[in-house]
Amino acid sequence: MNQSQPLLLRLTNSVSLVTQIVIGIIVGALLAVFWPSAAQAVGLLGSLFVSALKAVAPILVFVLVLSSIANHRHGSQTSIKPILALYFIGTFVAAVTAVIMSFIFPTTLVLALDAAEATPPEGIAEVLHTLLFQVVDNPINALLTGNFIGILAWAIGLGLVLRHGAESSKHVFRDISEGVSNIVRFVIRLAPLGIFGLVASTIAATGFEVLWGYARLLAVLIGSMLIIALVMNPLIVYFKIRRNPYPLVFKCLRESGVTAFFTRSSAANIPVNMDLCKRLNLHEDTYSVSIPLGATINMGGAAITITVLTLAAVNTLGIEVDFATALLLSVIASVSACGASGVAGGSLLLIPLACSLFGISNEVAMQVVAIGFIIGVLQDSAETGLNSSTDVLFTAAACQAEETKASLVH
Repeated sequence: MNQSQPLLLRLTNSVSLVTQIVIGIIVGALLAVFWPSAAQAVGLLGSLFVSALKAVAPILVFVLVLSSIANHRHGSQTSIKPILALYFIGTFVAAVTAVIMSFIFPTTLVLALDAAEATPPEGIAEVLHTLLFQVVDNPINALLTGNFIGILAWAIGLGLVLRHGAESSKHVFRDISEGVSNIVRFVIRLAPLGIFGLVASTIAATGFEVLWGYARLLAVLIGSMLIIALVMNPLIVYFKIRRNPYPLVFKCLRESGVTAFFTRSSAANIPVNMDLCKRLNLHEDTYSVSIPLGATINMGGAAITITVLTLAAVNTLGIEVDFATALLLSVIASVSACGASGVAGGSLLLIPLACSLFGISNEVAMQVVAIGFIIGVLQDSAETGLNSSTDVLFTAAACQAEETKASLVH
């Protein structure tokens, strides 16, 4: 430890970032309970932290993907296809798990709320239509609005073109990529302060009382997400890497899931995941593409939310559902979840689309959406934590499987 550094800086460097975040959570919760007015004020720290992550994420993804593809060496192996397979398998398994949990623990809702002021998509075609038009978005607009589908499309396109460009051009983008990555590392070091502010302001503003009325619904939602995080995802990873998956699972949950839980934004957590992948010594050409792609299409948590809330509405209205129809719901929820980031309001606004499968009116479905917003303090946090940590988990699993295969060949 450098003795010339200030004491506070030395103490900060001697404690791991995860430990600092845990301290921030505890102190933030205590402040909210004992001094609510101050807790609301420090919420500014949380807002600044999330804004900083959201600001740096689009340019980081654009530059890193572009640089990785442009500087990709011929013959160098990446693992994008296996990761995509894991993303889709994981999302479908999440939806099926949610169906089973909803059958075992059926829930009902009190549908007496005003419909949320938002317009859901009219069908799966509209979701896909939105995604297609995001691909061909203006690159400047994509960067300004955080349209990661458009950012990825342009970064991949320019990267492929620049692979045939001059070495000096590639070197410039490599340097820019390293510079942006250094800025990201600085922002991530501020996570304990940011999460301290987020926890304090959230608990002070909402308390816990509002959630008790929906305790059973939350238990099914979060229980399903825990089963995916601690049972199903480890099983999927085990079949991929053929060894104990839990050290990797817990590392991803601890260092990605915790941050995502409190920022409640997959896009904001992209820099955190990139940094974790680098520390896991994963292939940069792989994770620079798979992580932003995962933030868009790897939506196991969203599939659970869509499925559980839809079946809760079905139970409330007394509609009989056989398992075949519920399985069809799993497919619809999986496909819809992949398009969740392309619709304003995320996964909740895709609930009416799933409800339409059972002939539930849009007015009733939007009341379910309104309930989703009420429980969003926990539901959305848990959903984002699961989605984001799984991005790193599946990327790491695919990369490690490829390394194992390569070592066996040699």
